[in-house]
Amino acid sequence: MKHTPLAGRRVIELGTMLAAPFASHILAQLGAEVIKVEPPAGDPTRSLVRGGPSGTFVAYSHGKKSVCIDLGKPEGRAAFMKLVAGAHVLVHNLAPKAARKLGVTREACRAINPSLVYCHIRGYAAGPQADDLASNPVAEASTGVMEANRVNGRPSRLGPSYHDQFAGAYAVIGILAAMLGETDGAHGNDRHVEVGLYETGLHVASRDLVGVQLKTHLFGRPEREPHGEFSMPGYGAYLTADDRWIYLLMLNDAHWRKFCEALALPQATDESLVTLRQRKKARENVEEIVRNAVRACTFDSIAARLKAIGVGCTEVLPLERVLEAPQAHEPGKLRSVDYRGLPFEVPEFPGAASTAAAPGALPPPELGEHTLEILKAAGLSAQECARLVASGAAGVREDDSFVWAPVRQPA
Repeated sequence: MKHTPLAGRRVIELGTMLAAPFASHILAQLGAEVIKVEPPAGDPTRSLVRGGPSGTFVAYSHGKKSVCIDLGKPEGRAAFMKLVAGAHVLVHNLAPKAARKLGVTREACRAINPSLVYCHIRGYAAGPQADDLASNPVAEASTGVMEANRVNGRPSRLGPSYHDQFAGAYAVIGILAAMLGETDGAHGNDRHVEVGLYETGLHVASRDLVGVQLKTHLFGRPEREPHGEFSMPGYGAYLTADDRWIYLLMLNDAHWRKFCEALALPQATDESLVTLRQRKKARENVEEIVRNAVRACTFDSIAARLKAIGVGCTEVLPLERVLEAPQAHEPGKLRSVDYRGLPFEVPEFPGAASTAAAPGALPPPELGEHTLEILKAAGLSAQECARLVASGAAGVREDDSFVWAPVRQPA
């Protein structure tokens, strides 16, 4: 069995929705034991789809253990600190005011466990907006992404919560960096990881933000490149003869030349379209050439010809067909997860396949499924656990905690 980099490390996740659960999901994929601490109502993603868990919960909570604790009760907070005392990492995405109210600030947790890596994913990091609330769409709106993504003229979110997931990945990088400091005794501030969704958005948008500044220096005005693939003619999605969309990767002059050669286009020898700069000046003409050439071919025929000559391309797939691709079924890319009798194929963290054996295939935990096991391991007696449950400061698994009513297809 291959080495799991974080084997023996215990991570406490105090997270809801996406950013913190995504971070601890990656840590679990790298071999850490992840304890998901949830309030009595559970993570909101447990009840988003027909009264039951959403894709977010199933995808990013498998392999974790669930402990149900009410941090609003003093005895629940004391039990939580027992878990913190024996953990290597705490990652949470509580609002700053909520963290202070519940007593799970960096200072409070480090007083219990000085070696703890304390990771806080929040709306905004240090600054005048430090206590402001933010979500994935707020980060998009405030860092320039949303303004350019419009639906019927209205600025709109991208759809997937990429900024939440970027923030979770950045948190993992910070956590691993803090762990590396253990070898030379580095503690103090190196054990504190703070990631803001806003700051994440700034970093992700840095190429475009710097690009606007560059154009201002050169032209005296904040001119922007056309968004996405439209800055490079021939780079984008085009409809084939059999009404399938093919996405063409046309980044440079060699790609353009090979594309023309593959489809026997006369433009292969057109000296006026040799360089990207020339093609940008003739953007509408180039787009028409590519559009007509693709529309004259079936998807299978053009894909075969382009791949044979080395032009990157792929079909634009709907979600329901993505996992049909043979590439997705290579070993290490998908995990079979059974949850409440329903089978799922869940994509793995890509770095884990080459660096570590897959952790045990634990299904997503039921709310409070591991409460008693974890609290007893933290030093609480059976009587203390019973009192916590009786007072409502802790919760245990209830088999009917959610309902799903899947539609059964006729035989």
